[in-house]
Amino acid sequence: MRKLQSQGLHHVTLTGAGRQTSIDFWEGVLGMPFVFEQPNLDNPDEGHLYFDPGDGRLITIFTDETRSRVHRSTPADPGCVHHLAFAVSHATFSQTVERLDERGIPHSGPKDRGFMDSIYFRDPLGLLIELACYRFEPPTGCTHADVMIEAHRLRTERGDHNIAEIHLADAIESLISHRASSLSRDRGPADPY
Repeated sequence: MRKLQSQGLHHVTLTGAGRQTSIDFWEGVLGMPFVFEQPNLDNPDEGHLYFDPGDGRLITIFTDETRSRVHRSTPADPGCVHHLAFAVSHATFSQTVERLDERGIPHSGPKDRGFMDSIYFRDPLGLLIELACYRFEPPTGCTHADVMIEAHRLRTERGDHNIAEIHLADAIESLISHRASSLSRDRGPADPY
């Protein structure tokens, strides 16, 4: 038996309502360029809108002008999507409360997640959206996942409850020491003063 190895998220497709509501939210609020449109090839009565969330991958929306909001919040039953999280820069994150407030969009306020900061709010159809900002940049040649797995290893070795900035800093140091060559025989901490 062999795996079907994934190599990243290709796209996410959501069931939307009207075309303009989708464009106004995904591009007009979240800044995702509206890059492509065609009929839903499985249901010609629906439109299919494509948005770029910032990494060239796609968020797509099936639209139908006869549909309207059904739930105040989308179901959280097993098998349902709880929320979608999108990466934002620190500069954007620091402006999120103000920019949501100027639109009158209710939100959670900033949440400290130890390794990132988050804020939550709902799209016009009730889907929970998270804007997330990492508290670290991975070393060159590493991914956020590389840092997270190393930080997790350090956290569990130390018996700590959750990942904190000390685990991230130590994980980054560990990754660099294992991946980057040095002419020094001793790469340990030193005090030149």
